[in-house]
Amino acid sequence: MTTSLDCLNLASMGSERTDEELMLAYAGGDMIAFETLYRRHRGTLYRFLLRSLRQRADADELFQETWSRAVAARERYRPEAKFSTWLLQIAHNLVIDRFRRSRPHASAEETDLLFSRLDAPESEQPDRVLSEFEQRRRLQLALEELPEEQRVTFLLRMENGLGLEELSEVTGAGRETVKSRLRYALARVRARFES
Repeated sequence: MTTSLDCLNLASMGSERTDEELMLAYAGGDMIAFETLYRRHRGTLYRFLLRSLRQRADADELFQETWSRAVAARERYRPEAKFSTWLLQIAHNLVIDRFRRSRPHASAEETDLLFSRLDAPESEQPDRVLSEFEQRRRLQLALEELPEEQRVTFLLRMENGLGLEELSEVTGAGRETVKSRLRYALARVRARFES
């Protein structure tokens, strides 16, 4: 019989193992390993999907689909790349499929609603909060103007800290293509802030 102390020990062991070890353990039937992976990566994955798709309902749907596909592929998983890269590659492929079917566009009202939900520290001066709000708004507009491939590559780099090799793996594009996409995306974002 498993006691609550045993469960606590198993849960703490899961936090010490690498993502790759956890995924292999999950493939072997260890549900706690999956729960640990889910806790570690749910925020990063959801932010990537929300910023890529800009529609909360679409992000919710693809978030669930990404995890479903990870679960379905658990027995075929091989730690040839970092788990986070593998998971983001699944999500990226789903995003690309969604764009191919119909390209979504966030309205100004939806964007404003999303930014209004972001917590601003209460101690800041109203003009500084407005300035930061304007910066976030400009960034969102700049992201919306980027071509799909540049936006996804930019978000993967900036939010997930992926290097060129990892970006290449996730997007399926060559290293030089990834560098070009990042360079063009950064130039467009800078131009938006200078105008």
